[in-house]
Amino acid sequence: MWWENFRDSNYYQLAISFGVFLIAVLIGLVAFIAMRFTANRLRSRTPGGIGALVVYSLRAPAIAFIVFLGALIALRAVPDLSGWQDDVTKTWNVIVILLVARAISSTSRVTITWYIDTIAPRTRTNFDDQALRLVRRVLRVFIYGIAALLVVDALGQSISPILGGLGISGLAVALALQPTLTNFFAGTYVMSDGAIRPGDYIELNSGPAGYVIDVGWRTTKIRTWWNTLVIIPNGVMADSTITNYQGPDPAINVVVSGGVSYSSDLARVEEVSLEVSRQVIADNDEAVKAMTPWFGFDAFGDSNVSFWIFLQAKDRIGGFVVTSDLIKRIHARFLAEGIEINYPVRKLIFENDQRPETVPPRTSPEIK
Repeated sequence: MWWENFRDSNYYQLAISFGVFLIAVLIGLVAFIAMRFTANRLRSRTPGGIGALVVYSLRAPAIAFIVFLGALIALRAVPDLSGWQDDVTKTWNVIVILLVARAISSTSRVTITWYIDTIAPRTRTNFDDQALRLVRRVLRVFIYGIAALLVVDALGQSISPILGGLGISGLAVALALQPTLTNFFAGTYVMSDGAIRPGDYIELNSGPAGYVIDVGWRTTKIRTWWNTLVIIPNGVMADSTITNYQGPDPAINVVVSGGVSYSSDLARVEEVSLEVSRQVIADNDEAVKAMTPWFGFDAFGDSNVSFWIFLQAKDRIGGFVVTSDLIKRIHARFLAEGIEINYPVRKLIFENDQRPETVPPRTSPEIK
């Protein structure tokens, strides 16, 4: 008798509601244990893999979904809340939207972080390393922004005016930030192209030259020979012709030009120059050892027969060292061999081999 009375009372419905909620909590606990076990197994099988990270990121939203679903079912079974069912349904829709947004945000965050830590260091450029950090921040704002609009729509409010206002505001912001956006997209091009990297020595056709310190989203920073910092907008970088002295190989060609008098033995000049060049390659640590020196005469000058010597240095700094060393050794060896490097000379030829009379030097007029 008492059981029938109890079953017909509101306490019976409350007990069922509480039981449903308790079952949902137990299912959530089982799901927590199962997902933790799965993540540990994935981590042990593939250390450093992405599978375990994804499972861990989905654990909290999944358990929260199970618990809130049990709470929804329990509230629907309470008879005194029949007038609040629409509000309960709206609340449930909002919770689902937020949980889905949390799951997508967490999964994307751990996936991008895993790529930055694992894959990006092995790529040739640092574009993905820097770009994905920005994408990770922007994506989170974008996901929760979409979730906020869906929440407003789930609460029964029209989002069309909001979208219209966002479109007009976005256009105004884009016009106001046009120079910044230009440099931003130019920075994307410079970073993705991979032709310029930190440590490279570059020279702009209409600008400064120096070592690249950092390639950012808006500007590129270089350090000049005067040890000064020059900040160049990426819009200028994208529109300029840039010479990269580090590419395609750090080695740089060294060409030393000179000239010897017309009375010199040119064969001996070539022999001595190549011998000195080989000594520079053997003794100088900045010279490329595998490079064979080249020598050639290239022009009959006004006072000398012009020649050039071709070597290679390991990098741009080494190019200055090798050039200085080669010039000093060539000069010293030419002096020892009696090979003359003329000063500017003019030969005057007079008709009938007549020589002009010696003209006495002028004296200063007497001052009276």
